[in-house]
Amino acid sequence: MDIVSAQGLIKDYNGLRAVDSVDFAIRQGECFGFLGPNGAGKTTVMRVISCFLPPTAGLVTVFGMDVARNPSMIKSRIGVMPQDINLDPDLSVLENLIVYARYFDIRKKDAVRLAWVLLDFVEMRDKANVKIDQLSGGMKHRLLLARALVNNPDLLILDEPTTGLDPHSRRAVWDKLNHLKFRNTTLLLTTHYMEEAEKLCDRVAIMDSGKIVAVDAPEGLMAAHGGNLENVYLKLTGRSLAD
Repeated sequence: MDIVSAQGLIKDYNGLRAVDSVDFAIRQGECFGFLGPNGAGKTTVMRVISCFLPPTAGLVTVFGMDVARNPSMIKSRIGVMPQDINLDPDLSVLENLIVYARYFDIRKKDAVRLAWVLLDFVEMRDKANVKIDQLSGGMKHRLLLARALVNNPDLLILDEPTTGLDPHSRRAVWDKLNHLKFRNTTLLLTTHYMEEAEKLCDRVAIMDSGKIVAVDAPEGLMAAHGGNLENVYLKLTGRSLAD
């Protein structure tokens, strides 16, 4: 069963085409990744799927519902971990989760219990009463992940989930995402880290200049084109992921 489907997705900004007629489908329970450099169109695709941007043209469905017609129903069933750190600095770690739960009409008593469960999952129980500006970058990312799970989403969307993290913190986030995969949570992520795509993704869509140039399992792409994903990207697009 496909959780997400896009047919002929186009997104324009002020006359510029950010996403150019892309087609893809994401299966239930898989981790699907969009791999490409900044400006490739990855984040725009994610924002359309998350119902934060309407498509200019084409059909995008999530859980079988049109993103342009059923945004509220879709948002209630997805979790979003943004690239930017947008935690409330005036609240503690625990309070950030409890307040966020209100957006999903979760009763405070249940929200408190849930917040503790999520803090245990991301191994931050001992930081419950700490303010956000006292956390390391890795801890902030783990808290963003916990917050994205408040509504027990059927689809978890992660935009560059480990950008700026040191290798140890990056692997700590990967461990949690792999645990969610084991629980059959559908994951959708953008990344420009080849190792991240290889470690997490069942399938990868390689994007360049608003287009999808290939979709396959990482090992399939590497077998078909030779070398690692960096070399695959270079062969398919003529430029490096670092460009």
